[in-house]
Amino acid sequence: MSQFINSRDTLVTEAIDGFLRGQEGQVSRLDGFPHIKVVVRADWKSDQVAIISGGGSGHEPAHAGFVGKGMLTAAVCGEVFASPSVEAVLAGILAVTGEKGCLLIVKNYTGDRLNFGLAAEKARAHGLNVKMVIVDDDISLPEDVQARGLAGTLFIHKIAGFLAAKGKSLDEIFCSAQSLIPSISSLGVSIDNCTVPGMVKDERIAEGMAELGLGIHGEPGRELIAFENAGSIMKTILSHLQSKMDNNQRYALILNNLGGCTPLEMAVLKEEIAKSDLASQLSLIIGPEMLMTSLDMHGFSLSIIPSSKLVTEALIFPVGPRAWPKPVSLIDPVMTDMPIIQTKEDWMSSENDELKLILQKCCFIFEEKEQFLNKLDSKIGDGDTGSTLAVAARTLKEELERLPLGNKKQFFEAMGELLSKAMGGSSGVLMAIFFSAAGQKLNDTLHWPKALEAGLKRIMEVGGAQIGDRTMIDALAPALKELNEGKTLFEVAKAARSGADATKKMPIAKAGRAAYLSKKALENVTDPGAEAVACLFEGLAGDKSG
Repeated sequence: MSQFINSRDTLVTEAIDGFLRGQEGQVSRLDGFPHIKVVVRADWKSDQVAIISGGGSGHEPAHAGFVGKGMLTAAVCGEVFASPSVEAVLAGILAVTGEKGCLLIVKNYTGDRLNFGLAAEKARAHGLNVKMVIVDDDISLPEDVQARGLAGTLFIHKIAGFLAAKGKSLDEIFCSAQSLIPSISSLGVSIDNCTVPGMVKDERIAEGMAELGLGIHGEPGRELIAFENAGSIMKTILSHLQSKMDNNQRYALILNNLGGCTPLEMAVLKEEIAKSDLASQLSLIIGPEMLMTSLDMHGFSLSIIPSSKLVTEALIFPVGPRAWPKPVSLIDPVMTDMPIIQTKEDWMSSENDELKLILQKCCFIFEEKEQFLNKLDSKIGDGDTGSTLAVAARTLKEELERLPLGNKKQFFEAMGELLSKAMGGSSGVLMAIFFSAAGQKLNDTLHWPKALEAGLKRIMEVGGAQIGDRTMIDALAPALKELNEGKTLFEVAKAARSGADATKKMPIAKAGRAAYLSKKALENVTDPGAEAVACLFEGLAGDKSG
C-alpha cells in the first residue's frame, strides 16, 4: 500500500521535526537524532516533578503530542511500534529531571517495561529520584494473560501532569497514579487492521467482520465478531465495559479514533454512546479525537475511569498541548425553532386536456429512454441521468390529476415545486429553477414560450453554463429559440438534435460533472442532458415530424 513517506528509516525523525515546526517553539527535541528521539518542553525549569512517557511511534498524537504545560514533560519515541532504547529513555530522564524527581508512565508491553525500567535504574545510579507506573487498562484478554496498555494511559498522563503542575511531590503523584490504574478499563475494536510502513498489510479481518480487543500495534485481539453497524458494535463494547463498572459510580470516558475512522463515523459513535443505557453514568467525554492511534487502523477504543473529584478536576484542567481535547458533558442536541417554509403545493387542480396529453407523452418518453440515457451517462458520469428523469416522470404521472393544468402560471410554479423533490442532484434543482422562473415571468401579455426562455436564462445564470459548454443548454437553448419563432415541432426537435449532436465534438465541458473529465474521456460522447432534451422533443414531434 502506498503511503506519503520517504523512507521507513527516516520516517520517525522527519515526522518529529515536522511536528515541532508547528509548535511555535513551545516544544523542542534533544539533539540526538537518529538514535535518541526525545521531545521535551522548551519552557521546562526542572522546578516540578517531571512526567515522562513514550513508546513506539505510530500512535500519534501520543506521545509527543501531549508534551506541554500541564501534561508530559518529555516523550521518548521509538521507531514505529518499537520501544525506545534504554539510552534514549535515560537521555530523556537526565534532560528534564531535577531535585523533585520524575515519574515514568509506561504502557504494559515487555519492551517498554524493560527499557524504561533499566533506564530508571541507571538514572537512580546518577542520584536521581525516579519512580515508574505501569498502565494495563486493556480488558479484552483473559485474566491469565498480561493486560496491555491502551488509550486509558492518557488518563494517567493528564492526572499526573495536573498534580505535577500543582506542585505535588513525586511520592504523592506516584501513589495517586498507582491507585487509579486498576480502575481504568479500555477496549478497542476495528474493521480493518493497520498498515505498517514498509511491510505487507495483514488482511486477517474479512469483510463483514470486526476484531474485538485488538492491540494498538495491530496484534490480534479477543475474537472476530460479525459487524452489522455502528449501533451494534457500540452496544458490544459498552456491554464489556459495563461489566467493569459500578452502577452507583459516574465515569469519565475517552472516545479514541484509532486512526482510520472519518469524523462522520466518530460522531455517529458518540451518538450511540449518548443513546445507550450507560450515558447517565458518564460525567465527562473526551473526544471523539485521534488520541492514541494505531497508524491507519479503521477502528476506535473506549476508556473509562471513575470520576472522583480529583479525576474531574485533573481532566478539565487547561493544558498546553493542543492534542488534548476539552472534556465535555453529554447534553441533548440544542434545537432552534424551524422557520415556516411556505410552499405552493396547495394549488387548485384544473383541466387542460391538450397539456395533459403532452405531459403523459413526456413521461412515456423519459421512461422509455431510461436505460439508453443511463448507458450514455455511464461513459462520462454516474450512469443515472435516465433514472433521474424516469423517477421524475413517474412522480409527474402520479400528480397529474392534482396539477393546475388550466393555469399556465400556476402550472409552471407547481412543476418547479414537484421537480425539486422528484429529481435528484443538480438536474432537479436546475429544472425547478427553470419552471419556477418561467412561472414568475409569465403574465397575461407574455406568451408561454417566452416565459420558458426566461427560465432558461435563469438556470444559465445560476448554474453558470452557457451555450457551447457541453450541457443540456446546448440542446435546450436552440429548441426554445425555434419555439419562440413559431416554428413547427419538427423544426424545434431538429434544432434540439443538432445542438445535442454538437456536444460530441466539443473538446471540453465547462460545467456539470463532465467538467472534471479529460478530452479523451469526452471524445465522441454526446452530453447525456443534451441528449435527453433532444429525445424529448423528437418524441413529442412524433408523426408531426413530416
